[in-house]
Parts: sequence; structure tokens; C-alpha cells
Amino acid sequence: MGKLSKRQKATQGKIDPEAVFPLAEAVKLVKEHATAKFDETVEISINLNVDPRHADQNVRGMVSLPAGTGKKVRIAVFAKDAKADEATAAGADLVGGDDLAEKVQKGEINFDRVIATPDMMPVVGKLGKVLGPRGLMPNPKLGSVTNDVTKAIEDARGGQVQFRVEKLGIVHAGVGKASFNEDQLQQNVLALWSAIQKAKPTGIKGSYVKRVGLSSTMGPGVKIDLADLAASEQASK
Repeated sequence: MGKLSKRQKATQGKIDPEAVFPLAEAVKLVKEHATAKFDETVEISINLNVDPRHADQNVRGMVSLPAGTGKKVRIAVFAKDAKADEATAAGADLVGGDDLAEKVQKGEINFDRVIATPDMMPVVGKLGKVLGPRGLMPNPKLGSVTNDVTKAIEDARGGQVQFRVEKLGIVHAGVGKASFNEDQLQQNVLALWSAIQKAKPTGIKGSYVKRVGLSSTMGPGVKIDLADLAASEQASK
């Protein structure tokens, strides 16, 4: 186990690690303990009863957070000719084809999201070993392989978050900033929770979700009551 910082030691014991809290109280606690000098990211961890080694249990998807992410998203677009001009006009940070692919191969990955037009996928496909492990590979099912690059860029800027289960069956995602108000954070958590529910593999037996925790970048983790999450989701519809 890594050495704890003074801030982490100070927060230890303030929240019972075994206790579970209703969503509203969990959000309040996380905000109260986000005391760093920067605007901490509020992160959610959802432990799923899936085995990502099986293709049919590889939970992934895209969701638009109602209150946005609070983060500036750097976008790279693989496109050419008129579509490249469209991407530039829509505000993409990087636009290119073979030249951009060459930079990526060299490890110059100065972006958080990749969008590609269908005709550029032969170029992008060669970057799978570089982009794939980082969760950056464009996917038509997620709307990141498209001819409508303007909409894809607008969606990415507007709070769209991609989620994907990791090897241990956990989904990690940012759901806003500590500076967001409690209602904004709750809305974002419920949006992601709903998307995770819709992405449930059909072959799962028993409970789909094991645990859900919320924390800020430097703050302690807070467990959320699953029954309250489900009830809050229904009430929000």
C-alpha cells in the first residue's frame, strides 16, 4: 500500500468505510471533504458482477451528463478534405490524417477524445495498439466514427462521457467537479447509473452491481446505497 499523504491521514476515520449512504448524503460528504487547493474531480467507481474477459460481458457505452463534466475536452479528429475543414470549424483541437497518425505512433497523444470519419478508419485502425489501451479508439456504436463530425464534437464538448469496464469488473468515471452544486452532481451520477443499467449484459445471473463508491480526487471514498440509487433513478424519470 502506498504512503498516505497528510491530507489523506487527516480524513481517515471521518467516514466509516463500511457505511453506505443515500445518494444525496454521499454527494454532500464528498463535497465537504474536497478541500484541496484545486477544483477536484468527483469520481464514481461501480463494481459490476461481470467478467470482462468474455466479449458479451464487456460493458461499455457513452452517456451525456446533464451538468457537463467541468473539464475541457481536447478532441482529435481524423478526417480529410471538406470533413477536415468542418472539424476545424467545429473547434477540434487536432485534425489530420496520416500526419496525425504518425504523431500518435510516436506517442504524441495530446487529446482526450478521438473522432474519425468512416473513410479514415483504415488509417485509424493501425493505431489500435496505441489508442485501444487508453480507451481512445473510435467506435461507430459510440458515435465516434461518423460523417457528422460537428455533432460528434459538440457532444464531446457538451458533457459526453465514455465508460468501459476494466479488467477487475469496475467502471471508473468522472461525474463532475467539486465546485458543482449537489443537485448537479446527483443528476450526473444518476445519468451514468442509468446508462450502466441499460448496458447490462443479458447473460448476467444474480446481482449486476456489487458496490458503488463516490470520491473526489484527494478525498475519501463514500459508499452509496444501491436501493436508494435505484429509487432516485425512478424518481428522476
